[in-house]
Amino acid sequence: MKKLILASRNEHKIQELRETLADLDIELKSALDFKELQEVEEDKLTLEGNALKKARYVFEKTGLPTLADDTGLEVDALDGRPGVFSARYAGEDASYQDNTDKLLAELAKVDNKDRLAQFRTVVAFIDENGEKHFFEGICRGKILKEERGDKGFGYDPVFQPEGYEETFAQLDSEEKNNISHRGRAIQKFYDWLQNAMRDE
Repeated sequence: MKKLILASRNEHKIQELRETLADLDIELKSALDFKELQEVEEDKLTLEGNALKKARYVFEKTGLPTLADDTGLEVDALDGRPGVFSARYAGEDASYQDNTDKLLAELAKVDNKDRLAQFRTVVAFIDENGEKHFFEGICRGKILKEERGDKGFGYDPVFQPEGYEETFAQLDSEEKNNISHRGRAIQKFYDWLQNAMRDE
């Protein structure tokens, strides 16, 4: 059985990846299983840079194939902000609510038709040979003027994906995972990994 590590302590992400990889012969570990791992400072200026930095750190510490990701909400009217700073948009110790409040305040005078945005996730994978691979997922949508729903996390209550009346925070996790940026990036990784394991 192949071992993989997800370089995250986020229970949402760990469970999502576990569900996606369930039919592959893989034992999924996470940063929670390795107490010696430190938090990695996300100080790169791109999602790719942050994802790769996290994956490389965990790979070098454990020697096991490692997956890491970084996600940003990119708002058209804000020239792509908050982007790589999405998790700390309102400051280093900002809560999900703080970040959402700041975003809504900045968009207060923006018309509905101009509130287009996308979530973008970049997954970086370091394989057993130390080679790096990237997988990207994008979900287009718009930012609503008020929060709706209590599922999910982060900006989910104000993000309405294209083609849906509900926000991410109103969709159940399975439906959200099918269309979300992370879901799409993870699916690309799954397809690639399945082929790579078939070729071994």
